[in-house]
Amino acid sequence: MRLDTFLLALSTFFATIGPADLVLVFAALTEKMTTKERRVMALRGTLIATGILVFFAVFGEPLLKLFGITIPALRIAGGVLLLLISIDMVFARHSGGTGTTPEEENEAKTRPDISVFPLATPLIAGPGAISAVILLSTAEGAFSVGWVLVIAAMLTILLVCYAAMLVAIPIQRLLGITGLAVVSRVVGVLLAALAIQFLIDGIKTSGILGA
Repeated sequence: MRLDTFLLALSTFFATIGPADLVLVFAALTEKMTTKERRVMALRGTLIATGILVFFAVFGEPLLKLFGITIPALRIAGGVLLLLISIDMVFARHSGGTGTTPEEENEAKTRPDISVFPLATPLIAGPGAISAVILLSTAEGAFSVGWVLVIAAMLTILLVCYAAMLVAIPIQRLLGITGLAVVSRVVGVLLAALAIQFLIDGIKTSGILGA
């Protein structure tokens, strides 16, 4: 059962953070940088994004209580958001849910330091990833075994993202746009199924059907 929790979180973070999309954008934004500069940007961006996501994992539940948001409502809202992201992934449509918009990319090209914007946020710690970490961590309960597994899954994907950025240009040349698009679409189908499950669980626990 605990393995299921870890695998669910792992696949959800893989889809919402999107290492495949990250490789393409990072390679484009750092094409004129040296290997050392790309390494520094990748490390700094990953660490900042980790801090943002851990913050929401720890304080997500208190924030929900502060604004009077119930867990079923969060599950339904998170399910809708993840479903929209999965649809974009399957049909290869670019949105701001898992990455940057074209306007943000153009602005980033004029910045000497892209580690905070757009790398850390919204490219890595974007709306989809933040929603996912709040949804998954709150469902498990703060600092429980399940919560630790969610954090472990998140850190695993962030490590994958960091490693992917270090070899972004070789990966881009090896797989090409078509290869990365195939990976993104397959993950999008899996994310769609997870999103529907979140919606079903949210509706069941809300008591709407029993009312």
